[in-house]
Amino acid sequence: MNEEPKSIWKKSWKGRSAILIWSALIGLAIFLAILIAAVGKLDTPLGGSFAAAAFIGIVLVVCGLFAIYAVVPFLRWLLWKHGRRTLFGFACFITLIALFYAEEDWRGKRDWEKFKHEWEARGEKFDRASVVPPPVPEGQNFALTPVIASSYETFLDKNGQALSPRNTNVVNRLQMSIYGDQALCKGPTNGTGDWRTAKTCPLDAWQQYYRALAAKTNAFPIPPQPQSPATDVLLALSKYDSTIEELRQAARLPEARFPLEYGKDYPPAMLLPHLAPIKGCAQVLQLRALAELQNGQSEKAMDDVKLSLRLVDSLRPEPILISHLVRIALTQIALQPVWEGLAEHQWSDAQLAGLEQELARLDFLADYKLAMRGEMVLCQGGAMDYLRHHPDQIVNLGNDNNSDYPPSSFMLHLIPDGWFYQNQLHCARPMVEFYLPAADVNQGIISPTVTRRADAAVAADAKKLNPYNLVERLLLPALGIAARKFAFGQNEVNLARTACALERYCLAHGEYPEALDTLATQFIAKVPHDVINGQPLHYRRKANGQFMLYSVGWNETDDGGAISLTKYGVDISTGDWVWRYPAR
Repeated sequence: MNEEPKSIWKKSWKGRSAILIWSALIGLAIFLAILIAAVGKLDTPLGGSFAAAAFIGIVLVVCGLFAIYAVVPFLRWLLWKHGRRTLFGFACFITLIALFYAEEDWRGKRDWEKFKHEWEARGEKFDRASVVPPPVPEGQNFALTPVIASSYETFLDKNGQALSPRNTNVVNRLQMSIYGDQALCKGPTNGTGDWRTAKTCPLDAWQQYYRALAAKTNAFPIPPQPQSPATDVLLALSKYDSTIEELRQAARLPEARFPLEYGKDYPPAMLLPHLAPIKGCAQVLQLRALAELQNGQSEKAMDDVKLSLRLVDSLRPEPILISHLVRIALTQIALQPVWEGLAEHQWSDAQLAGLEQELARLDFLADYKLAMRGEMVLCQGGAMDYLRHHPDQIVNLGNDNNSDYPPSSFMLHLIPDGWFYQNQLHCARPMVEFYLPAADVNQGIISPTVTRRADAAVAADAKKLNPYNLVERLLLPALGIAARKFAFGQNEVNLARTACALERYCLAHGEYPEALDTLATQFIAKVPHDVINGQPLHYRRKANGQFMLYSVGWNETDDGGAISLTKYGVDISTGDWVWRYPAR
């Protein structure tokens, strides 16, 4: 006999299920009532709170009913009626996951260790101790003198430990600037000139700038009546005289090692507070030297140039790419007064001989090797070591400071350790196979062709994103640009040294030589060559009593001494790298 199924609404609710259902319904009704009552008072704090509480309550009730009528019956069916099959399937699933992690971890570590041992057998090193500079006694350390230490003691102590909280009582005496308040008065548009484009420093514009600034603020001293541009500029910069003299005394110490956080767990977040003050100090020394030259004080100008070169040398031991890029920028700053003094024949033979010896100490190709190894060991390797233990922080990879990371993410902790080893391998392989060999220190050349091959290899490997190349995609594409800057840095030194020798020849003979070979060995021990191809620098004596000296540049093509310009200045990726003087 067929009976019609009873409606759910005609069934009697009994037992624990009845209690749960009635409680849920009553709770839902209460929350709905609260929500309705709060709708008209949402603009009040109480109304907003009630509305939020009611909404959350309704969500909880709905979720509870879903669990009672959907989740619980499904679990009962799954575990009670098919429990053995479910447990077996679950065990198989867990086993597959475990095998996946074991295989990825084993393969990643095996591939990295195999690669590392292979290259260690060839003399390469991958440990921090191989790049960290050795300690220097305090009595011989330029970087620990009070005037230099003031540039970093807000953030670091003299043992290289980060200060927390920061020491706000330290006055950074190295914090110099040729500019005042830019909001009140903007500096000269031509800056301090640019020897790369044969532009001299507009001292008259600086005189006008300081005089205009003095009418609004007392940032720089200035005489009541205008003097010569050089005199007014020197007076304005005299506010730094005592600090510069203290710096000059400190520069007599033979060694320099800044107390950086080489033992930091996450090396890419290492603090480098000294770089910006040193660059600001170099700019002050540059403008001082330019004014001193125009004022007929070549000895003082040479002293300031040499002090600038001492600042360049003080950063040399640091195995950090950005530190050496700053050194290249500092060298370019120091060469502006050198170039202007040569253009106006203001240096003596003895000054030029001493300057050439100072410049000969700069070896940016050897520094390139140190910086790239530091990048590989500290930045890439150190980051991978750290992220293996703190995978949640991979979301901020590349940040300058790791102190503001978000809370741990459970999903990031599921990343296999082997993936970090694979990322380290994908970063290190282009370094040792291409980027490091691009510079030949013994031959004194750096190869754009090898560097471009490295860039192409990185681009091909990182074209499609996968778990093994994430860090490679983030950190390696800029290394080709860095190599180009090192090449230009060494070339500007080679050009300046050769120009000093040419000027010494001119002082002795009243004219420049027909060829560079004439300079050795009386005016220079060995004439520097083109850093790009190892060939002699291109030299051409002009009819107006000047000359043009240049390298073929990064494009490896002789463009006849033509430079490439953009709206930002010289484009060192195309055109020649030239040393020439303003047209007379």
